[in-house]
Amino acid sequence: MKIGIGYDVHQFAHGRKLILGGVEIKHGKGLLGHSDADVLIHAINDAILGALGLGDIGIHFPDTDMQYKNISSIILLERVIKMMKGNGYKIGNCDNILILEKPKVFPYIDLMKKNLSKSMEINESQINIKATTTEGLGFCGRQEGAAAQSIILLEEI
Repeated sequence: MKIGIGYDVHQFAHGRKLILGGVEIKHGKGLLGHSDADVLIHAINDAILGALGLGDIGIHFPDTDMQYKNISSIILLERVIKMMKGNGYKIGNCDNILILEKPKVFPYIDLMKKNLSKSMEINESQINIKATTTEGLGFCGRQEGAAAQSIILLEEI
């Protein structure tokens, strides 16, 4: 077995869609990034790559490469899953936390799990997504951005 942890942060910006877990969420701002800036999927990708000892998403999908401009993070996740399988591993479970004051994401969690389980080729029961605020503290508390953490257990195929 291998364990990996991932963390990602993006700032909010006007004129962008808010995508979390592959789900578009109604909000006045989206997250700024080279791709769709889905912090949840970016954290998951980094957790998988970390468990495999393959660096991070910046190495594999650099923001200096225009082929990744505005790309769906779901596509990047599917590529990371292929790398994982190519290295002889499958996902045991994936536990995640979204950190943001607003919008409230609880109503979207089941859809996020459905999207992620499809792309990760696992059962929804192997994915957990929690959401929390920072009680008004820090950049998340000031609603300047959002963050996500992910921890993943990989098992040999």
